[in-house]
Amino acid sequence: MEPTDHLLAEAQRYGYVEAGGVWLRPVLAQPARQIGLVKETDEAALLYFAQRFESLRAKVDSLLVKMEASDNKGSFLMKALHLKEQLLTYDGLGDFANLHRRLTEAEEAIAVTVAQNREKNLATKLGFIQEAEALRDSVEWVSASEKVKDLRQGWLKTGPVDKAMTDELETRFQAAIQEFFDRRKAFQSDKKAMVARVQNRYRDLIQQAENLKNSDQFETTSRQLKQLQQAWREVNGSLPKKQASELWTRFRAANNHFFERLKAHIAAQQAAGTGAAATPEQLLARKRALAERAEALMAVPPQEAIHQAKALQAEWKQVGTVRGEESDRIWQRFMVACDKIFELSALEYHLRKRAATEAVPTAPAERARYRASTLRELLKDDQAELATLRDNLDKLSPSAANDSFRQMLQTKIRSFERKIRTKNDLIALFSQQAQAAG
Repeated sequence: MEPTDHLLAEAQRYGYVEAGGVWLRPVLAQPARQIGLVKETDEAALLYFAQRFESLRAKVDSLLVKMEASDNKGSFLMKALHLKEQLLTYDGLGDFANLHRRLTEAEEAIAVTVAQNREKNLATKLGFIQEAEALRDSVEWVSASEKVKDLRQGWLKTGPVDKAMTDELETRFQAAIQEFFDRRKAFQSDKKAMVARVQNRYRDLIQQAENLKNSDQFETTSRQLKQLQQAWREVNGSLPKKQASELWTRFRAANNHFFERLKAHIAAQQAAGTGAAATPEQLLARKRALAERAEALMAVPPQEAIHQAKALQAEWKQVGTVRGEESDRIWQRFMVACDKIFELSALEYHLRKRAATEAVPTAPAERARYRASTLRELLKDDQAELATLRDNLDKLSPSAANDSFRQMLQTKIRSFERKIRTKNDLIALFSQQAQAAG
């Protein structure tokens, strides 16, 4: 059968000619309706309207093929509805009922897909909301801000949910995001206020130190500067590295200026008059000043402090010998202060090695806790070494041939006992700092 014969048969099946008009038979719950006029022959008119129907059917076929191949079937819904509506008024001859059924099935399939997608979108958006609300306790502002950025982008890329839930979800998500930004803004304001407070406190201490640096009341001023150094260490807060370094340089310069003058003053006293040797009181004053300068090194960066501590030890050796309980107490102060500096230097070296493989906290409270916990780990090694040394000493026979080895073991034991005491002192100090900063 020729194509035209088939079309003509289809046209005659679904339509007819009457009184010079072309009619479509009743379909889709509609009565028969005239769709055109016969201009030449009845057959030509019927073929024309059959071809028009074929054109419409081709549009439906194309739409359904594209819809089937697409992941976003919902985007085809309006086109399907528009074509379905056209069926009621389109002038053509063919199986309109079949096209209507196919478009209805496509519409229902789209509805199922849309419902499934909206369920999936709902789960996704609820996940975004939970992640956004979980940021209410975060203080890692940089990483949390990046997280918020990712959540916002994900939210915008996620398709719609059921209309009844759209406003509620949008409100919850935006409220969680806004809460984070409000907290970050409040933190930044507090941080600015804290930085200003710390700056003002350091500048006040610098001014006091500079006011004292030229004082001739050496004993009194030494005590006052020591109090200022302690106050400097106890300032609760941190500044940008460059700014902190500049302020510390000014404070240290004022202290160094005074103690250099004190050193010259003591030397002048020693050389004054008949050239007689310095009195025990003068020697004690020099040693006391050295002890105070050693204690002040706790506020100095470790790498610099260790060099200054060694220089102070060299100065100590140049001071004459003084016997008595007061001299012993000053020596104990000086020794403990230097031990702390050496232990801090070793700790910082250990932490720099760690920083290559793990994150080191930067917040003041966490940094102090981290240092205390690291010292506890190092303390275990010292205690194990001390136990081994003591065991070796206990096993050593009392013969005179072992005297030299015995003395060496005793010296090492005393050294590790000092190390352990110093580490425990520093652990207590860092724990106090963590509590104060926290």
